[in-house]
Amino acid sequence: MENKEIEVCIRVVIQHKGKILVCKSKQKNYYFFPGGHIDFEETAKETLLREMKEELDLSVDKSTFIGAVENIFVENNEKHHEINLVFNIDVDKIVFKSQEDHIDFVLMDKDKFTKETVLPVVLKKAVLKWLDDKKIFWASQIYNRSIL
Repeated sequence: MENKEIEVCIRVVIQHKGKILVCKSKQKNYYFFPGGHIDFEETAKETLLREMKEELDLSVDKSTFIGAVENIFVENNEKHHEINLVFNIDVDKIVFKSQEDHIDFVLMDKDKFTKETVLPVVLKKAVLKWLDDKKIFWASQIYNRSIL
């Protein structure tokens, strides 16, 4: 079955003491950024607030839009097309305890983050570049083929 919907998601870059926070599904062998799907009639900001509360029990005071990534991929033999709106949030202190049973959170230094499998790859690359230049980004990844 082919999914003909374009999914719109929020992804969040959280830095803490020079490290980057990523999620890891307990069933998969890769990392990804916190966030989730925008629900119908929900704004991007509302999604960001809801997802951070659901995943980390985190209240967000300030967020900054840093870029967007298009990702077309196959998972479980099903095609997906998603647009990820990416925001940065700064946190002074946080308890990195997942509020959801299916994911864990990991803080990685930049060196480990660079070496690990973080999906989508094009978002990982864009965030690494953004950490250096702080310029808003747009990138596409179509079936693991990156277009920056």
